[in-house]
Amino acid sequence: MGTWGKGNFDSDAAADHLSDITGRLVSEIEEAMAGDPVGLEPDEYWGVAVPCNVELLCLIGEQHHVGARVPETAVVEDWKKTFMDVWERTIDGLEPTAGHKEERRTELIRTFDRLAALAVENEG
Repeated sequence: MGTWGKGNFDSDAAADHLSDITGRLVSEIEEAMAGDPVGLEPDEYWGVAVPCNVELLCLIGEQHHVGARVPETAVVEDWKKTFMDVWERTIDGLEPTAGHKEERRTELIRTFDRLAALAVENEG
């Protein structure tokens, strides 16, 4: 295994580790998106965990370490559409407090857009 710097992520083993971690995050999102849409509702596990995983992919990807995998732009855009469609259809049933719906929508879109921007950067 090669080492090319002093940093914690400057080796082949670290790159493999990052690839494994980001791969698991992507796989979890893919499985959630392919499953029953009820699981993506805002008060369900994947309705909370998917945005967390997207955020984690952003945090890792923004470091630009070798091995960090980010899905293609089209995949991220499909995820965003699927997730936001479920969210928009179901959020009102949870009777969100004043302002929460708009603020949460903004944050969700910002998170998916951040990952899409990373995907574009990696494709270019």
